[in-house]
Amino acid sequence: MPKPRRRDSLRLICHDLPDGPCWEIQQPRCGRERLDDISEVEAMIAGGETEIAHEELVWLLSECPDFLEAHVQLGLLALEAGDPRLARGHFGRAVELCTRALAAAGSSGPLPYRLAGNRPFHEAAKGLVHCLLDLGRRGMAGQVCQQVVGLDPTDPLGLRSLIGGRL
Repeated sequence: MPKPRRRDSLRLICHDLPDGPCWEIQQPRCGRERLDDISEVEAMIAGGETEIAHEELVWLLSECPDFLEAHVQLGLLALEAGDPRLARGHFGRAVELCTRALAAAGSSGPLPYRLAGNRPFHEAAKGLVHCLLDLGRRGMAGQVCQQVVGLDPTDPLGLRSLIGGRL
């Protein structure tokens, strides 16, 4: 009987930087292979072809369920279409995937935005906070904000200001 195929998933890489050790999210192999597709999707969206972009993103996720950029782009499309519940699902899934990767690595951070691999996580978290606030889930938004600011206290995307500066 063949061995079950291991799922291609997110991983964390530890960097020893001058200001101390920190972590960077590494896309699964299937995601790294599809980064050019995200550039094409962004061009489609810029050209007003959002339906085609949506279909492409759904296909990308069918091939690579842990592809963070695809979740973020689908969340943004859902927000633009006025569907914060669907957007919350995509942003929330991206945040969940990253949180699981942190737990699997036995890490509590830091996960700075300045490292390119971490940007989709932070962007998804900002989208999730926005959706939760739109849906009247202020407490949950505060929890997400607290988690993310704990991973990068510089708060480069201004999550604190989204929830009124209180944590």
